[in-house]
Amino acid sequence: MKRSWIIGFLSLAFLSSVALAGGLDGTEAHNVLYGTPAEAEAAITRLREAGPAGLDSLFAAKKEIQDQVERTMHTNAPPDYSKVLARLHDAIDQVGGAKYCTASRLYWYTDLEQAKAAATQSGKPILTLRMLGNLTDEFSCANSRFFRTTLYSNTEIAQTLRERFVLHWRSVRPVPKVTIDFGDGRKLERTLTGNSIHYVLMPDGQVVDAIPGLYGPKAFLKHVNRGEALVRLLADASAERRNSLLADFHQQQAEEVARAWQADWQRASTAIPPAGAATSASNRAQQAAPTSAEAPRAEAAVRIAEPKRRVESRIVEAVNLAKVLPENVEDEKVWNVIASLHGEDAMLDESSRRVMREQKPLAAAAGRLAMTKRVVEDPMLRLFASFETSIALDTVKNEYQFHRKIHEWMSAAGYRPDVETLNERVYAELFLTPSSDPWLGLAPANVYTALPNGGVVNEDRK
Repeated sequence: MKRSWIIGFLSLAFLSSVALAGGLDGTEAHNVLYGTPAEAEAAITRLREAGPAGLDSLFAAKKEIQDQVERTMHTNAPPDYSKVLARLHDAIDQVGGAKYCTASRLYWYTDLEQAKAAATQSGKPILTLRMLGNLTDEFSCANSRFFRTTLYSNTEIAQTLRERFVLHWRSVRPVPKVTIDFGDGRKLERTLTGNSIHYVLMPDGQVVDAIPGLYGPKAFLKHVNRGEALVRLLADASAERRNSLLADFHQQQAEEVARAWQADWQRASTAIPPAGAATSASNRAQQAAPTSAEAPRAEAAVRIAEPKRRVESRIVEAVNLAKVLPENVEDEKVWNVIASLHGEDAMLDESSRRVMREQKPLAAAAGRLAMTKRVVEDPMLRLFASFETSIALDTVKNEYQFHRKIHEWMSAAGYRPDVETLNERVYAELFLTPSSDPWLGLAPANVYTALPNGGVVNEDRK
């Protein structure tokens, strides 16, 4: 009796989803929730092919379920929708093309030509992500995981991306994954060395700007808004005029970033007198690329991104038998002061914090045990503060080192690479993980491990 009542109610949700999704067959959502595994899989495929409208239909069904939960929560026997919602959330991720789409409500294309067609039809710019691993996987590269939590789940950013951009992602290569087995049933799983980058594209695919690595929410939003404005400016320009405007824009941005760097350095140096020349860190950053034919070591790639370094450094140390240290301790002190000047750019909103709490339920529960001391003892609050500090450091390093370099590349009037060509250069020269190195710096030839073949196994060649 209760099950027939629930299904009768859900049919109303499907009618609503049809209205909101622009005419999609409401049976697709029904099959997702109550069909056989084969029926659910087929329905998810059809909803995925329907694009953002397919995702909207699932959110319409979710809203109806949530409304019904609220209407019945005070009754003697409220229906239990937990399994239905769990199934729905999984389907939302699959249709949206990324993990945690329930929080972001974003639809991601994985075919650039389809994204370009949608952008051409809508007149919107494309925001395309390059990463190691897949955005649909829990274990994608570290920075892409931080994007899902810090950026895409941020309420203002999610609304901006949903309403004003066509979204696309592509995997550069699989992400290295390591499992540490403690031998007693406990295992620790991590990914290694991956970095990510967003590109702003014209609807036809021409690169307008790039946002390398992890930025704080406020800083990231500034860059995507500026990228959108630039696309609008270039929309009706001839190819020659467009190239000229892009060169001028990137030249101006390179100069602006250089001025901001000098100003921040001067402010920081009043707090910590630099041990060397005032431009030592910026010069050193521009010399980070390998200077020989030898592939860069993973230690160098790990140093690039602060949140990723905190997660990966000890594992990379164990793998490569080498300590991961800052290139210069005095410079790191100055970088930390500079990051503190931009702390507001890295503040997490409540939506992002909610996702983080859901990922660490034990820590969140511990914080609730002592409500009178929660402000000072909630472990999640300490985690948020630590994460925001590392995001602020990543933001300034990415802007002053990597973004500035990309601006310098793009300021050359004759340099207008397609996104894949530019991405190859970024991964090789900035992220220090060139496609020419199949081991991503994790199997250096000059390190003795006392293992046959250095512990390297290539199953494809067996």
